[in-house]
Amino acid sequence: MLRQYITQGWMLQIRGEEERIPAQVPGSVYHDLLCSKRMEDPFWRDNEDKALKLMENDFIYETHFVPDKGLFDTDEIRLCFAGLDTIADVYLNGILLGRADNMHRVWEFSVTEVLRQEENVLKIYFHSPTGYIRERYAQCVTMGSEHCMDGFPQIRKAHCMFGWDWGPRLPDAGIWKDVFLEGVETGRLESVYVTQEHETHKVTLHISAKIARAGKEKDSAKDAEELSYRVTVTDPKGNVRTAENSPESLAIPQPLLWWPNGYGEQNLYGICVQLMKGGREIDRWEKRIGLRTMTMHREKDAYGESFAHEVNGVQIFAMGADYIPEDNIFSRITGERTRNLLEQCRAANFNCIRVWGGGFYPHDDFYDICDELGLVVWQDLMFACAVYELTEEFDKNIRAEIRDNVRRLRHHASLGLWCGNNEMEMFVDEGQWVNTPKQKADYIKMYEYIIPKVLREEDPQTFYWPASPSSGGSFDAPNDPDRGDVHYWEVWHGDKPFSEYRKYYFRYASEFGFQSFPCLKTVEAFTLPEDRNIFSYVMDKHQRNDAANGKIMKYLYQTFLYPSEFDTLLYASQLLQGEAIKYGVEHFRRNRGRCMGAVYWQLNDCWPVASWSSIDYYGRWKALHYFAKRFFAPVLLSCQEEGMMTQNTNVNAQPFQMEKSVTFNVSNETMTEKAVRVVWAVRDRFGEVLREEEQELLVPALSSVWMDKVEIPEMKIEEEYISYELFEGEKWVSGSTVLLTLPKFFRYEDPRLTVEACGDEIVVRAEAYAGSVEIRNENEDLVLEDNYFDMNGGERRIKVIKGEVERLRVRSVYDIR
Repeated sequence: MLRQYITQGWMLQIRGEEERIPAQVPGSVYHDLLCSKRMEDPFWRDNEDKALKLMENDFIYETHFVPDKGLFDTDEIRLCFAGLDTIADVYLNGILLGRADNMHRVWEFSVTEVLRQEENVLKIYFHSPTGYIRERYAQCVTMGSEHCMDGFPQIRKAHCMFGWDWGPRLPDAGIWKDVFLEGVETGRLESVYVTQEHETHKVTLHISAKIARAGKEKDSAKDAEELSYRVTVTDPKGNVRTAENSPESLAIPQPLLWWPNGYGEQNLYGICVQLMKGGREIDRWEKRIGLRTMTMHREKDAYGESFAHEVNGVQIFAMGADYIPEDNIFSRITGERTRNLLEQCRAANFNCIRVWGGGFYPHDDFYDICDELGLVVWQDLMFACAVYELTEEFDKNIRAEIRDNVRRLRHHASLGLWCGNNEMEMFVDEGQWVNTPKQKADYIKMYEYIIPKVLREEDPQTFYWPASPSSGGSFDAPNDPDRGDVHYWEVWHGDKPFSEYRKYYFRYASEFGFQSFPCLKTVEAFTLPEDRNIFSYVMDKHQRNDAANGKIMKYLYQTFLYPSEFDTLLYASQLLQGEAIKYGVEHFRRNRGRCMGAVYWQLNDCWPVASWSSIDYYGRWKALHYFAKRFFAPVLLSCQEEGMMTQNTNVNAQPFQMEKSVTFNVSNETMTEKAVRVVWAVRDRFGEVLREEEQELLVPALSSVWMDKVEIPEMKIEEEYISYELFEGEKWVSGSTVLLTLPKFFRYEDPRLTVEACGDEIVVRAEAYAGSVEIRNENEDLVLEDNYFDMNGGERRIKVIKGEVERLRVRSVYDIR
């Protein structure tokens, strides 16, 4: 098939204005205006407001091009748009080809009779997205997240562009994916679906290829006889197997299986399907696949019903976070940027990532990278926190959207499941956003009839889940802690203490989170010095969750002393976030088997903001991401303590007998048994050992093993703490420390921290116990082997992964004062 990309000569014009500026395709209105200095950085201070007003305009993209002459020797010429955002009229040589109204779809037009051999004029009129939703909302009220602009469910566009409780209201527009001409000779591969049948020492690939005939046919009967397809499979070692004459199946002996990160290798096979005519290739479909089985294991048990990813017959504990768009200006989301983000996930021991349903279906390279890194993808469809009016037009539109994306993504080894929506079953069940009985009925039609029907047609081998959270659909207790997946927000939105996590044994926690501020260097990227107070106007503009800055301060009061400096407050907020999620995840992992997933909200940001992310907009690791690397470690030693936080945090409470105890647990999320040694100690505030014990134990593969509870009634909790470490042989594997009082009441000794660079390592020294030691450079962009760690005094050597090791600084919890 002949393909010509149309990337050159594009110009952008605000409709009604004379000036035209150069445009990048793929790209967007905001991107082009920024490059031409026609607008200010929308992320700086409150520039968002001015940028939003720009979207009241309509926009025109135009280019002139000459087609490749070979196109005119084919039977049909098609003009294809991989993505138009969003309400767009497409004209070629003054002829209206059609209207696009969904940014998540592919738009294709037959232009055989319209395309000229000489110069052609391609013009696309984009209608104002804000004007469009306002008009539609006036005609039919459909509601959704209060953080978004009214009417956002009326347009098939990334919902978060209209605002969210972590994102700005910047509804960009434009040609956001490739534009190209295709010349079709006789026919083309409309779609290819490869399914797998697994047997002992063999996997059989079943190939289903749909061939679309060219629009202009010559001797079609004869051509049909000549068309066939060839299948070639290349294994990870480079061995090739080929089958001719439209094979329905191809056997792979001694298959090399694909496994999620931590469970085995990410073996990938190349597969190429060539459409042949008379021994000559006229089209091809070429991908990489992984040989594996993948589903969700659901089984009635003593606790309710299990819910776990099952890969190659092995139930895995999902460890990861929820992904949102990496930038509010989508054209800045590059393959390199995505790879870097996902590599940070693997570096933090993730094996799973959930693509949240209020953004977009990521680009192909996102899934290619997940295949390579072993990250199982929980894929929401792009419906989130909104009610939709199901009309015939809307029905047709979303069927096409789902079909386009399922066909594009279904071959990926990392694809774990399709999920119908984010939080809508739960909120519709509660009566939120629903204006009419029809809208509630439409919910069932969409997610329990229309969408699963399309998926059965296009990808029956991949598990479908109607919503997140859900217990299986039909408004049957959608956030039930004993079935399906759960979104848990009592810690944070409900103001409950971290210890509240221990009251629940969710089967799969797919959303739970805690906010923090980004580091000072990131805050400086959107503020002036006078803005650097968390209650300032600009800081509030970059905090989209109502009253959240006050909420951070409330949790701060419960945990640390009051920080006297702005920068220290940012640091303290990140420690709060890390400790909160650690408290939950370690509890969930200790109860492996009952709970089988901990996917926290959220991985990343789309602009510089205070949010739930563990990696900020600029790619800087927050404390949480280092905490995640430790609490997602394949072999984890954790401590279930009993002390002030779990019993009574009120220093003026009636006298009571406080339990002081520790119970250690080893979680082994690997495929091999582990022989380990646990060493724990009670230490004074200088880090000196007062009592020490150790125990050896065998921890079976894919298990969690408890040790006996140890009571320590004599412990002086304001000046003594507990350290604990796990060793395999002499190798240190996991460890941390725990206080039985609140950090603000512990009598820290000044650890007199020092830090210096030594080759590819950083050396930190402490003269006393130091909690959550942070190492940073001037640009705050270090990526280290470890950070925000505890020290019992002495010396710690940390490998540098990335960043300059000049002007190093170091601090600990002692400095929160």
